[in-house]
Amino acid sequence: MPSPPREEIRALLLENIHPSSHDSFRGDGIVVETVSSALKEDELIARLPGVQLLGIRSKTKVTQKVLENAPDLMGIGAFCIGTNQVALAHAARCGVPVFNAPFSNTRSVAELVISEVIALARQLFDRSREVHEGKWRKVATSCYEVRGKTLGIVGYGHIGSQVGVLAEALGMRVITFDIRATLPIGNTKATETLSNLLRSSDFVTLHVPETPQTKNLIGESELAIMRKGTYLLNLSRGTVVDIPALASAIRSGHLAGASVDVYPEEPESNVDDFQSELRGLPNVILTPHVGGSTEEAQEAIGREVGVALAKFARTGTTAGAVNFPQVEVAPLREGQRLLNVHRNVPGVLRDINKIVSDRDANIRAQILSTDTDVGYLVMDLDDKVAHDLRRDIAQLSTSIKTRILT
Repeated sequence: MPSPPREEIRALLLENIHPSSHDSFRGDGIVVETVSSALKEDELIARLPGVQLLGIRSKTKVTQKVLENAPDLMGIGAFCIGTNQVALAHAARCGVPVFNAPFSNTRSVAELVISEVIALARQLFDRSREVHEGKWRKVATSCYEVRGKTLGIVGYGHIGSQVGVLAEALGMRVITFDIRATLPIGNTKATETLSNLLRSSDFVTLHVPETPQTKNLIGESELAIMRKGTYLLNLSRGTVVDIPALASAIRSGHLAGASVDVYPEEPESNVDDFQSELRGLPNVILTPHVGGSTEEAQEAIGREVGVALAKFARTGTTAGAVNFPQVEVAPLREGQRLLNVHRNVPGVLRDINKIVSDRDANIRAQILSTDTDVGYLVMDLDDKVAHDLRRDIAQLSTSIKTRILT
């Protein structure tokens, strides 16, 4: 893969990515093009020729077909936490690392969870709707303080742990369940099983990724385990909760309320209709996937992912990529840097080093990192041989992408 001069690298940013990302790109001479909406598969393929860096949010799907028709693409930035909208494994096999923002919207989501815990406990959305309709129902029945209640957090990662901190500040008891060992903060206690957490909680909030293991994690049997009169919140992924089962639990009165921000199927744009069995149910808060939609979060996400993509374009660093071997390298001070992505099979480094040796090249530094499918090699070389080496290494049957940084 020939490398364009630094000033010719182009970035295509979709879905109204925050302008904070532009500073990182423009500081490195990267040309930025923006599109306000998501693009469908064929539209995206048509826009990608000559684009080296692609920025998306949650609506744009980067499929296997897209990747196979984007030979110029070097890296993808998902300006959000989730990356399930990208064919990650195929992106790696195409030599394209994918970066995301695992930290930047943590506080925004955590604050929304806590606000909805209080709103559910007070039936706040129902009372507000009634007053808007001209009805005056001043009642205290089935309305509670959250102090002293138990919040169960399923998935104690960046967001879950922040939710726990805020909940404890309100005087709530916090328990957690996670498939991996985690360090509890404050007085948080881990439970051994999901069932134990569901039986013990007044509120259950979900903060897990979308995986085959989390699909319908909360279904009919799990809802039945929860005590009568408790509440469920899902601000993680739409496939985690069985929506018909949740709707049934609300209608029967088994659950006292729920809050849902993510859905198995979501409208592609703000003008499309939204359909769900949860619409119109009492004490059910429905929001349009806005967990991280604050000015602060979007600015931080734009900066975090923008920096990662620009650093990758500038130095070849892949630290933080979710689908790629991790390499952290310093900026190139002299000479040229060769970046090679190859199939992870025996003998690749031997073949590359033979090419280097045959050309009497001087290697200033060399780093190799591999995962199951691909290997990523970074070599700093003398100026006079780098381009010849790029051509020869790119011709190896194992090479996927090879480029030069100057």
